[in-house]
Amino acid sequence: MRFGVLSTADIGVASVIPAIVASDHEVGAIASREESAAQAVADEFGIPEAYGSYDALLEEADVDAVYIPLPNGLHAEWIRAAADAGLHVLCEKPVTGDPSETAAVFDYCEERGVTLMEAFMYRFHPLTERAAEIVASELGEVRTVTSTFTFRMPDGAEDIRLDPDLEGGSILDVGTYAVNAARLFLGEPDRVYATTHDGRDCGVDTEMAGVLEYDSGAVARVQCGFETPLTQYYRVETTDGWLRAEPTFDVGVENETSLTYAVDGREVTERFEATDHYRLEVEHFADCVERGETPRLDREESVAHADTLAAIFESAASGERVAVGEE
Repeated sequence: MRFGVLSTADIGVASVIPAIVASDHEVGAIASREESAAQAVADEFGIPEAYGSYDALLEEADVDAVYIPLPNGLHAEWIRAAADAGLHVLCEKPVTGDPSETAAVFDYCEERGVTLMEAFMYRFHPLTERAAEIVASELGEVRTVTSTFTFRMPDGAEDIRLDPDLEGGSILDVGTYAVNAARLFLGEPDRVYATTHDGRDCGVDTEMAGVLEYDSGAVARVQCGFETPLTQYYRVETTDGWLRAEPTFDVGVENETSLTYAVDGREVTERFEATDHYRLEVEHFADCVERGETPRLDREESVAHADTLAAIFESAASGERVAVGEE
């Protein structure tokens, strides 16, 4: 598969483009609002075509799919544009933070016969896959999940993640991982209560703490933010044991990681060698397109995720507990 890349965003240059290059696929083109920026990345990775606009890439490049690492507020627009060009789409998380809009762009892609997948790379790491397997098959009923992803953004930073016009904020940046992991282990919540704080006076949340509630009595506690040192972990408590993993989400492709679980009086630690989960994500997406199969992260999964995100925003704005999936 030949990919076009819309933007020279850091995640693409540092992680996804190298992953595509390391796979059996290739990057055929890259675009930026400044052609010189696109050309610099093209020169670095040996990408044959560089464009000074996203439209030009979609209209002219010889590619099969696009990878979109644009700011959140631009995802829906460029997903539709790529679908109009007949190109499959791998889009950075979240597709959107609105469930109706997320459903709409999936429908748009389906109508045009192209595949859309949300790029949650951590879901393809062997650590995540094994954690889900252990919780599902070796531990008892899940009662509590705690999931956290924070990092300290430098004071005075000029960062698109602090721009409300581009749908910035910690929830849609790092919080989306914490929420996704909670849903991975407990499923879809029934209610949400969340609080947020804008510590930079920039118009977006820079911290969030929330509780996802389930009719069974189970709960998930999720936390994210730009104001405290790097922390990324989850812990799952069950009726007969527990599981904890750290680091979990943005695990360096050259770094090992591990999980530990306890059940029936025994404690087990499993270690995972360095893995390029971005490459595994790209390969899964490309394989699904080639075989005409639905990706693991499909429409249902992405819309349900957006449902929970929307409830978090609504709860934080209203100060009230909010039912998930009710408009």
